[in-house]
Amino acid sequence: MDEQEKIIILYDYYSELFSDKQRKYFEEYYFDNLSLSEISENENKSRNAIHKSVKNVVNKLYEYEDRLGLYQKEKRLKKIIDKIDDKEIKKELEELL
Repeated sequence: MDEQEKIIILYDYYSELFSDKQRKYFEEYYFDNLSLSEISENENKSRNAIHKSVKNVVNKLYEYEDRLGLYQKEKRLKKIIDKIDDKEIKKELEELL
């Protein structure tokens, strides 16, 4: 898995922990493929301010994962669930994830 893919996965877990503005800049950069310059023009902010905001979100994503480990825990749970033979129990557990 490449760096950008991991960042996006972590964002899926932790996006609600960021402000609306942080989410907007991050999503425009990673999901809409806008450059930092394009975002800064659209938002009437400096390119450096946008860069710092996006970089801060990325750093916080890694920090949250280091502390909370939601992504790693889900991966481990999926491996355990794959070993279960009872289809009903397996289905119920998968729905919880």
